[in-house]
Amino acid sequence: MARLTADDVTGRSTDVAESTIQEHPLAGWDKPELDLSNADWQSSSSGRGDVQIAFVEGFIAMRNSGRPHSPSLIFTPAEWGAFVSGAREGEFDLT
Repeated sequence: MARLTADDVTGRSTDVAESTIQEHPLAGWDKPELDLSNADWQSSSSGRGDVQIAFVEGFIAMRNSGRPHSPSLIFTPAEWGAFVSGAREGEFDLT
């Protein structure tokens, strides 16, 4: 479970992990800044769910379709393959 802390400026709660990432970018981050403005975003075949993916410049971008202007996750093909395999095997099931 994420820990919450009060934001000193606004007094609102913020996710500790989120604030840490904003203040301290990941060391060794070697993924390019991709131009996703013309990406061909795809949803699941049944059209359900909030996740969309796009294949751009040899990478896989994933975003929340309900918030398309929020940041996208960028995966290498190897990372995407590991993610999809884990999802198929139930690695991320919360029940």
